[in-house]
Amino acid sequence: MAEHETLVVFQDKKIRRILHNNEWYFSVIDIIAVLTESADSRNYWKVLKFRLNEEGSEVVTKCNQLKLIAEDNKLRETDCANTEIIFRIIQSVPSPKAEPFKLWLAKVGYERVQEIENPELAQKRMRELYKAKGYSDDWIEKRVRGIVVRDELTNEWDKRDVKTNREFAILTAEISKAAFGMTPNEYSKFKGLKKENLRDHMNDLELIFTMLGEASTTKIVRSKDAKGFFENKNAAEKGGKIAGDARRKLEIESGEKISTSQNYLDDSEANKRKKLVKK
Repeated sequence: MAEHETLVVFQDKKIRRILHNNEWYFSVIDIIAVLTESADSRNYWKVLKFRLNEEGSEVVTKCNQLKLIAEDNKLRETDCANTEIIFRIIQSVPSPKAEPFKLWLAKVGYERVQEIENPELAQKRMRELYKAKGYSDDWIEKRVRGIVVRDELTNEWDKRDVKTNREFAILTAEISKAAFGMTPNEYSKFKGLKKENLRDHMNDLELIFTMLGEASTTKIVRSKDAKGFFENKNAAEKGGKIAGDARRKLEIESGEKISTSQNYLDDSEANKRKKLVKK
């Protein structure tokens, strides 16, 4: 699953989603939070589930427990439902946002069908989203390319018996540790991030060395025909080291660190780029 596919926004509210059986499944508690503005959407859903079960509704049984990134940045099982079931849940929640949310949901669901038929649409929408968030065209091109590189690697892992989310996370951490001396969690703390996407707060060179580590790993995995977790872990360490060695050489020649604590929480990437150019 590519990172850009895991979140979608409705009226500035983030809703987690995941591809399951080739269709979008959305976090039910995230949707409850948007519709009700409840301080405890988890409890609201718990009460609603009980009522729906009492009424004999099949809605609850058709929800799937799927792993999504939680607030602590760990993958946790969460009640998720496809577009059809979410529509039925919305009907059970009194909310003035129900109708605009239905229209939004229908559009999001349809967009996935379009993207399957024409993957270029997905990249176009991604660029538009980053542009709206204040990223420069140069940064967006690197970020989009990085997503493609990441997808190539995860597809290889999936074909080579690396199956669990935990294994994917460990392999990713090995590449990052060898490339930057930090795991993704450590890197996020270094940048002062909480649950934000780390790569959305990387500068150009950080993105480039991330790509180098992952592209190198993909090359090694294919050339060695790595199978299973441990062989792929060995490839990840080697791929990350290639990026790490290149990073250190550049740091020596330039006299500057590649990894920085800079993030784009308070100021957009495009604005920070302009300020650097003026110096």
